[in-house]
Amino acid sequence: MTAATSGPRLRDVNRVAVLALIGRHGPISRADIARRLGLSPPTVTAVTRSLIEAGVIHKVDDGMPRGGRPSELLAVVGPAAHAIGVKVAAGRLTGVRADLDGTVLDTFAAPFDESAVNPFDALSELLAPHVAAAGHPPLLGVGLGVPGFVDSRTGLVEAPLLGWRHMPLRDYLSRLLNAPVLVDNDVNTLAAYEHLYGLGRPYEDFLTITLGQGVGGAVVLGGDLRRGGHGAAGELGHLPIDPDGPPCHCGKRGCLETYVCDAALLAEARKLGAVGPDAGSADLRAAADRGDPTARAVYRAAGERLGAVAAGLATVLDPQAVLVSGEGTLAWTHLAEGFLTALRAGMFPPMADGVSVHVDPWDDAKWALGAAALVLRAPFTLNAEAQGDAIRARLAAFPGAEVSQ
Repeated sequence: MTAATSGPRLRDVNRVAVLALIGRHGPISRADIARRLGLSPPTVTAVTRSLIEAGVIHKVDDGMPRGGRPSELLAVVGPAAHAIGVKVAAGRLTGVRADLDGTVLDTFAAPFDESAVNPFDALSELLAPHVAAAGHPPLLGVGLGVPGFVDSRTGLVEAPLLGWRHMPLRDYLSRLLNAPVLVDNDVNTLAAYEHLYGLGRPYEDFLTITLGQGVGGAVVLGGDLRRGGHGAAGELGHLPIDPDGPPCHCGKRGCLETYVCDAALLAEARKLGAVGPDAGSADLRAAADRGDPTARAVYRAAGERLGAVAAGLATVLDPQAVLVSGEGTLAWTHLAEGFLTALRAGMFPPMADGVSVHVDPWDDAKWALGAAALVLRAPFTLNAEAQGDAIRARLAAFPGAEVSQ
């Protein structure tokens, strides 16, 4: 962290950088912090002392004696603060309350009428008791993941699956709950979970792909979640495949998800006679599990199509890994062959063997924890968004002692 800044701004940059590194990679030594960030040992000592005094990090031993003493490492104090995270879906919401290091303290779920006259009032009524019960340590804020596009400039939500258009969810709900609120596409919240706590933790560059009612994507590059110029990066399901293809709920035709989402697979399987007209996704999986060649062919074709698209993304973005999740992974054993073959075949040859593929079984609580992670990671970034500033202001570390360079 050697930028040509000085005074309070430099102290804040160093403070955030150190806390971010400890949050992502702790327990970690002061020497390792100084090496990774390019800071002087006295600066690291001063910054970490103030964070320890503020109760946000603490000393731990690695249990490895060196010269008769264990090496001193630093880690985040999980109970120093917490956040609420919610995955919003059609007909239901799933929520968690988690502390600063991502430990889930409790979970909750409730029916949710997204088509109500004012769904935000309904959402506020469901969340208000959990916000009110937060108490001490401080509640940093509420994170929400929604199945749609969240404009990063205005905070307005477009969620066709929920019937929402131009909805000011972030600002409206923040006023109702009297707490900072962050809103993002739900696949981005899953990627945030993976990055901080899940399969993406070893990687600085990875793609997350989700399968189910729709198809989603998220991009993490250089350790940052990339939202693009409008907040729409990762709208994988609406990648155009065929302009004459099936109609999509977004208003176009032939989007990727019209070929590989659950409804598309069922429609194809019914057309080919693999399942009956009233069958559901579980019936299609069961047919494939029994060895029905038509059902398996439907999955294999979908896997090939998705793998070919993933290969294009991987060739352009050069990720270390591709993580696959969502309800659709219940059928991964049938999708995998087509997906992996197409992924390897479609990538630039020198890269093809360097990209790992991991499947994270579907669990809505992980998506909700990812929504909480949007809030929990705010103290670890220098995002200038007003809600991020409000979250940082709630964390005791930031009003703490001055740090001198």
